[in-house]
Amino acid sequence: MTALSVFEFATALCALLLVAAMVLAGVRIVRGPHVTDRVVALDMLSLLGVAAAGLAAVATGSMAFVDVALGVALVGFLATVAFAAFVERGAIREEDRS
Repeated sequence: MTALSVFEFATALCALLLVAAMVLAGVRIVRGPHVTDRVVALDMLSLLGVAAAGLAAVATGSMAFVDVALGVALVGFLATVAFAAFVERGAIREEDRS
């Protein structure tokens, strides 16, 4: 194997693992069982989006994907902080579906 083919294999493997992790996060968003579980899974999905943009930047060599990754990370962080504020105030109530 040449260095280029190893790089292509590693990039494809990383992309496959990212897709698998995104599917699992999507399942957690749908199944819950609590609101907090869904928000943590959504935060994980935004982190995986940052990783996918970073992988695209590495694979293509385009620095524009780094800007996309930074934007997604910022929006994900702000959403998590906003959710924490709502939970602290009691504006979002947990639903027990047990």
